[in-house]
Amino acid sequence: METIQNFINGQVTSSNSERFSPVYNPATGEQTRQVVMSSPEDAKHAISAAQNAFRAWAKTPPLRRARVMFKFKSLLEENQDKLAKMISNEHGKVYSDAVGELTRGLEVVEFACGIPHLQKGESSANVGSGVDSHSIMQPLGVCVGITPFNFPAMVPMWMFPIALATGNTFVLKPSEKDPSLALMMAELLKEAGLPDGVFNVVNGDKEAVDVLLTDPRVQAVSFVGSTPIAEYIYTTASAHGKRCQALGGAKNHCILMPDADLDMASDAIVGAGFGAAGERCMALSVVVAVGDEIADKLVASLSKSIHEMRVGPGIVDGKENDMGPVITAAHRDKILGYINAGVEQGAKLAVDGRDYQVAGHENGYFVGPTLFDDVTPDMTIYQEEIFGPVLSVVRVPDYESALTLINDHQYGNGSAIFTRDGETARQFSEDVLAGMVGVNVPIPVPMAFHSFGGWKRSIFGPLNVHGNDGVRFYTRMKTVTSRWPASVRLETHSSHFTMPTMD
Repeated sequence: METIQNFINGQVTSSNSERFSPVYNPATGEQTRQVVMSSPEDAKHAISAAQNAFRAWAKTPPLRRARVMFKFKSLLEENQDKLAKMISNEHGKVYSDAVGELTRGLEVVEFACGIPHLQKGESSANVGSGVDSHSIMQPLGVCVGITPFNFPAMVPMWMFPIALATGNTFVLKPSEKDPSLALMMAELLKEAGLPDGVFNVVNGDKEAVDVLLTDPRVQAVSFVGSTPIAEYIYTTASAHGKRCQALGGAKNHCILMPDADLDMASDAIVGAGFGAAGERCMALSVVVAVGDEIADKLVASLSKSIHEMRVGPGIVDGKENDMGPVITAAHRDKILGYINAGVEQGAKLAVDGRDYQVAGHENGYFVGPTLFDDVTPDMTIYQEEIFGPVLSVVRVPDYESALTLINDHQYGNGSAIFTRDGETARQFSEDVLAGMVGVNVPIPVPMAFHSFGGWKRSIFGPLNVHGNDGVRFYTRMKTVTSRWPASVRLETHSSHFTMPTMD
């Protein structure tokens, strides 16, 4: 059985741990490899490597750091097919979705390539008589990223490209459910010219994580995952004096207004609700339909589309499925428990995804796309994040009721509205209590040069990921105020005939 080890100080490093976790192909249910569950000593080893590499990397000119990112971008593009297949095999998402994930991660790498401009700081001349001030945005030191299973490429690339470009060193702790891609990215970074020790990968669970959260050499922690774990990460890291951003769970709503383009909205909702088997923090899980007439039409349209969906393994020859399996058997059973709870609590099961079988893949972790109607706010399937292919329709009489429903929910990650009316859309964008808003856009994930993050219990910490917030998170500002005494001005004379460079 192949064992996935760690990547520390520029090379794959074996652990002395005797604990391992199985890695499965979710489409078949077969174990394909195992991953080491690192010991505390492994985590400390990675931190030491990052600490030792920090000073030289921080002193490297931003232009040179950017060139490593440019080369890394090129290598990601060259290896896109290999990387996408790895994502599909270990996560289960369809191939085209894996390519889309890589593309969104690549956009953050592209953003990080502009770090010479982004890290410039500010300058003011003559703030006083003969006194000037300027600010310097300096790196923090050793930074840590703890990432979830649902985006093994994109979410790590929300973090480490900006951290590295700004002069920090990094330790990545990927999900133990699909860890192979992290090592592949580490190898590509090394090939791109990143010095040894600047980027490290430590596989494992809470034993390794707790070291990363408490070791005094770690300066910043970035996390994406469920809300209970995000709270633990944020509380623990903050208590140990670290800068922390912890993105938690979500229950993303959209409002469907009576004037909406129903065909467009229905197609968008199906893709946003069931893409990646609903295992997205920005998955659309609740449709708030304003009025019974539009709700009836929506449920009929969604039901038809769901029955036409192709569900199967993520990688197939000559045919692309719409949705793949969920990540593990345990997660499949958890989703089925939510569906059962919805039925028991009185929701109308319009499309039942339980007992879903894919021919030739009977042992795969499949849950069929599931649609509930007449869901009410007191139901478990409304209150909690399911993280699976389950879509709920809630009926309300008017726009104000819909807005109140969304704003009263504990999560505020993303939200959307489907309408033809500009004033309603503008008012919704202003009044909804969510960090990311879509107008006729079901998954309003910002581009890399903006920042990603929610409100309420969807985030812990003051700064979001990537964009300008990402640069702020991975740097600290130093302001210099200077006055120079009068002195003898010395003149030197020499001629230079070559183009000056700043290498």
